Amino acid sequence: MLYGTVTIRDRYANGLAKKIPVSSFQYPKEDYIAASGQQNYIISLDPDGILGWDTNCVEKAPFPNAHIVEVLTEQVSNDYLSYLRKYNISYIFAGRESLDCALLLHKSAHLFGIERLMISGGGYTNWSFLQENLVDELSLLISPIADGNTSSVSIFEKGDFLPVKTPTAFSLKEVKVTAGDGVWLRYLIK
Repeated sequence: MLYGTVTIRDRYANGLAKKIPVSSFQYPKEDYIAASGQQNYIISLDPDGILGWDTNCVEKAPFPNAHIVEVLTEQVSNDYLSYLRKYNISYIFAGRESLDCALLLHKSAHLFGIERLMISGGGYTNWSFLQENLVDELSLLISPIADGNTSSVSIFEKGDFLPVKTPTAFSLKEVKVTAGDGVWLRYLIK
């Protein structure tokens, strides 16, 4: 599973990293694969290195335990790399100043053997992968609940910092009715 910084911060990490100690050792800006007994991974998009952790594994029922893999840019501080190594958290670099989604997927496959990845980001994360043609299926679960929240993000949201791309069309693959009168829609990219 892959999540953006906000989702990880709010649901899995210990918020933001606080008072990261200054490291006396200079770490190279190279990928770090920590030893782990886990066979599942949670990929954390954290380009600036701001998330707080106190373990290298996420334990959240009903999901199996998952080893944390931080995805960073080369803008991250040396102190944050030291912080991640202290907790034996794996990290990969996927871009200099901004994330390169294709490079992230390439490294996830080659370094961790991840062949299938569920992207569960917010609108910006989802659009970033879609605009790079890295999404092969869209899975939507619609629940018959409305809250009227005007600040909710859409499934796909283009940030002003991203280049303009033509809209993406989908074709319906499957429809299932779920418990509680929900609907699960599965689409393929046209």
